[in-house]
Amino acid sequence: MDIREIINKIYLMPEASTDKLVERLSRVDYPKGYHILEAGKTETNIFFIGKGIVRAYIPVDGKEVTFWIGKEGSTIVSLKSYVNNQQGYESMELMEDSELYLLKRKDLYGLFEEDIHIANWGRKFAESEFLQTEERLISLLFTTASERYMKLIQDNPELLQRMPLECLASYLGITPVSLSRIRAKLKRMP
Repeated sequence: MDIREIINKIYLMPEASTDKLVERLSRVDYPKGYHILEAGKTETNIFFIGKGIVRAYIPVDGKEVTFWIGKEGSTIVSLKSYVNNQQGYESMELMEDSELYLLKRKDLYGLFEEDIHIANWGRKFAESEFLQTEERLISLLFTTASERYMKLIQDNPELLQRMPLECLASYLGITPVSLSRIRAKLKRMP
């Protein structure tokens, strides 16, 4: 996905402002399995996914619990590191060879001060991240595992081919066995 498309998906800015932001970005390529963020470390850079897929997870009782999945157009950011300059609690692993665009926080803060359009873009970015988190929390609290799975295949069917089932099960808040049962039950339905 083109970086300008990713930027404009967040908030449409005048071309001159978009150009300023794009000038501060650098493209980086990493292989499948690379950890772009690691728990216990401070990572203030922001990454935009041009190509690839990533999962965010935390260790719980010796297992990796996937709580977020991002694909082309998504943003990789440790909000705790970005906002508070503190160590993040999550690790983020690339699930495919990936093409990312890196933006340093200090560069973005400088742009916030000099360009109101970029400052508004940053506000819209933060609002968007907050809404996504809220929607995810509401989904986990108030829908069944089957409903979450149906929403996943409705909104992101390609994830079934691009992600290991154990990661998808964890993301849905269920065990791999429960996910297999849900999938089998849906196959039997007319």
